[in-house]
Amino acid sequence: MTFKAYMIHQEDGKIASRFVEMDESQLDPGEVTIKVAYSSVNYKDALAATGAGRIIRRFPCVGGIDLAGTVIESKDWRFSPGDEVVATSYDIGVAHHGGYAQVARVPAAWTLKLPQGLSLFEAMSLGTAGFTAGLAVSRMEHEGLKPANGPVVVSGATGGVGSIAVEILAKLGYHVVALTGKQQETDYLRGLGAKEVMLRQSLDLAKLKPLGSETWAGAIDNLGGDVLSWMASTMKVGGTLASIGLAAGFQFNTTVMPFILRGVSLLGVDSVNCPMPQRAEVWRRLGGDMKPAHLAAVVRTIGFGELPGVFDDFLKARMRGRIVVDIAA
Repeated sequence: MTFKAYMIHQEDGKIASRFVEMDESQLDPGEVTIKVAYSSVNYKDALAATGAGRIIRRFPCVGGIDLAGTVIESKDWRFSPGDEVVATSYDIGVAHHGGYAQVARVPAAWTLKLPQGLSLFEAMSLGTAGFTAGLAVSRMEHEGLKPANGPVVVSGATGGVGSIAVEILAKLGYHVVALTGKQQETDYLRGLGAKEVMLRQSLDLAKLKPLGSETWAGAIDNLGGDVLSWMASTMKVGGTLASIGLAAGFQFNTTVMPFILRGVSLLGVDSVNCPMPQRAEVWRRLGGDMKPAHLAAVVRTIGFGELPGVFDDFLKARMRGRIVVDIAA
């Protein structure tokens, strides 16, 4: 049996991605073979498929760091044919054939039964972006963040991680301030639950102080660079700052002042290497108390054949929310 897949190649030192026909003998090793129903598109997927970032560690490789579908065959007792499952991160789509295929095979250790409260479509509406947002909030709460502590700011708020982070925090009762460079998306962000929308253009990032005005009990940063530096300088005493992305750069210029004089916690959020017990707990909450209330507003669905046309939107910051790929379409 052959099936359709979107393969990333390296040819003459350049990245070339295209649809191919595969069969199961070409899949990578793993205990769980899955009929993929949905995948999603993350910024990392766009970097990988276009070669804009050095993401792929093995060529050729089927792209797609996320997948959700139904088990066809399992060599692990924890999974049976017919089980609905989710697999995200680890080496999927970067060094192991990923979710942009009608059939995938992955290690059982990377596979999670579909959490209660979620459909396969909803699981991919969240995907790595939603999981990362949920992991950030979970870690921040572990460090003492509570709604009563004060406002929480989210940068890159219209992106996949940012949109879902705004939703999760709002649902949990936090006063959410969405930071964005897109004034036209104010209504969208308020619709997700943001109490305030702050324009990135209003920040004077050229004149950052080691310690600014105490403003934020919590902060989730998707940008890196000067925005992360500004966040660190404006945290409240005992605040928690989660670093998730680097869309604006990987440099981080700050001082030790917020950390030693205000007791700020800087949390690195790593969705790739998160241990399975913690991963499973975050996914459980994503189907429960963290499940976004307005997920449909965040998601655009595309057919599998439309996949190559959306990567440029991510790279040029034209994206809003999440893209789910209907692998059967």
